[in-house]
Amino acid sequence: MTSATFATVDADRPLRAVIAGAGFIGGQWAPELLAHPGVELAGWVDVAPGRARAAARALGLDDLPTGTSLTSLLDGEEPDFIVNCTVPQAHHEVTVTALRRGVSVLSEKPMAVTLDEARAMVRAADESRRLFAVSQNRRHLRGLVAYRRTVGELGPLGMMTSEFFIPYRGAAFLSTLEHPLLQDMAIHLFDAARAVSGADPVAVYCESFRPAWTWYPGACSATAIFEMTGGLRYTFTGSWSAPGPPTSWTGSWRAAGTRGTALWDGEGDPVAEPAKGEVVRAHKREDDPYPERRRRFGGLAEGLEEFVTGLRTGRAPQGECHDNIRSLAMVTAALESARTGMRTPVTV
Repeated sequence: MTSATFATVDADRPLRAVIAGAGFIGGQWAPELLAHPGVELAGWVDVAPGRARAAARALGLDDLPTGTSLTSLLDGEEPDFIVNCTVPQAHHEVTVTALRRGVSVLSEKPMAVTLDEARAMVRAADESRRLFAVSQNRRHLRGLVAYRRTVGELGPLGMMTSEFFIPYRGAAFLSTLEHPLLQDMAIHLFDAARAVSGADPVAVYCESFRPAWTWYPGACSATAIFEMTGGLRYTFTGSWSAPGPPTSWTGSWRAAGTRGTALWDGEGDPVAEPAKGEVVRAHKREDDPYPERRRRFGGLAEGLEEFVTGLRTGRAPQGECHDNIRSLAMVTAALESARTGMRTPVTV
């Protein structure tokens, strides 16, 4: 996989942004764009007539250009980038449309529904020389950043586990999926495992299943064992219809290395236990760099700042497409393993 090379924006003005998609997550991104001093919200588009206009008016943006046609808004407003907040099935079309018009893209996860679509999107980014990155907001959560630093104290890792148990009924679309946990939520944990360990996936054996008590028609629970580079084994276990006490939405974590073990409950500060004769420091969460955002969606402001910095400097942000496709590949390989019952290589 090639390294990212993309054009920067040198003009002495705020970067112009358009939001594609006026659903829940589009409504979370709008305040971040408005709050960033280096960004100007230039437009909002949604396939449903009037939806983007209503979302803009709800924020007092009565004069903001809106519409149902992304191409018309791109041609009319000439943004520097879009934030792709559409449904996953539309990510490929929306992203490639923008890239081919010379517009960079910051997309919600997952990059695409299939790995073939994702590969085509990466090619479009390369051919257009535009920045394409996927927002993995949990990478920026202060607890996970502290845990990543703590795990870095452990030396070479041998084992890492994460558990995700949430009894969730809040999204109707999950009931339409064959494997709702793997297809929707697992990428957050998989990508976090890559971020924390610094390792990449090699192969996976996964079982996805439907417990008798679940309200989902699909396989809402799963266990996966990933072989990672460096000999690390990463194990994921989770359920969307878990009985009993839930985990954090970031999961609960344990990592073991040559110098000790680090634990994190997904919410507070991590803890570390050194091996005999070793010294391991547990890092604390740093102060919130955006204390004024209280009710805004965690991690978006940090991700936007990295993306804007990338457009200005050429430094690839976390989630840049050449890297993020490896997290999507973990999902697609786990699905293939679950469907075939076979250990499956993770390929990009």
